[in-house]
Amino acid sequence: MGAVVLTDQNFKSEVLESKLPVLVDFWAEWCAPCRMVAPVVEKIEKDYSERLKVGKLNVDDNSETPQQYGIQGIPTLILFKGGQVANQLVGFQSEQKLKSAIDSIL
Repeated sequence: MGAVVLTDQNFKSEVLESKLPVLVDFWAEWCAPCRMVAPVVEKIEKDYSERLKVGKLNVDDNSETPQQYGIQGIPTLILFKGGQVANQLVGFQSEQKLKSAIDSIL
């Protein structure tokens, strides 16, 4: 399926109103750690495809949502469950660390 491209416009419907928990990757083109975490996020998306939605939000193209969630540094990965922030990780994350954060809310 691939990660959902998130925008300020579709964030509410795709993330906050999602029946599944959602992992949101806040990223930007120029961010080297964002490029490093991208394959990890893609693997998570495949491994959890039935139980978790994965979305990517480009902070350069969408400023409202990152501001709303106080995003200071990228990559920032936020897990939403039932429209609420369940967990937040900043910076590059190993697959194992990300999986344990996800498993703790599923």
